Amino acid sequence: MNKVPLTRRGAEKLQEELKRLKTVDRPRIIQAIADARCHGDLKENAEYHAAREQQSFAEGRIKEIESKLSNATIIDVAALDAGGKVVFGATVDLADEDSGEELTYQIVGEDEADIKQGLISVGSPIARALIGKQEGDVATVIAPGGERNLEILEVRYE
Repeated sequence: MNKVPLTRRGAEKLQEELKRLKTVDRPRIIQAIADARCHGDLKENAEYHAAREQQSFAEGRIKEIESKLSNATIIDVAALDAGGKVVFGATVDLADEDSGEELTYQIVGEDEADIKQGLISVGSPIARALIGKQEGDVATVIAPGGERNLEILEVRYE
């Protein structure tokens, strides 16, 4: 399987979620299953079936996170020095040439992306247009809403 880039912060968040699933959620679900078994007939026991469904979801998520972490290449953004170029992990200040709107995005891994927090996936149209460019360059983004020209105002590695 191919290695997937992940920022150190993204890896820490996944590790925290994995720890919570294993130490908090899993024991709680096991106890809920045990409690539901005490109520008798399992075929018609809604609490038992709900707890088993939660268990299935939690175990699937644990396997998913473990797989992602084992296949991740963790990149420490603060240690990067790409000479002012936009690379994975960089935070980029942009100006939309058409609307004048100023935007700030950090390019992160697929699992970390959250547009509301300014975190865009390395595979997104905006990130693909920005990678390799420098301050002062204009990136043309072909997005579902049409073509956008974004001027790179600043590139930071934080």
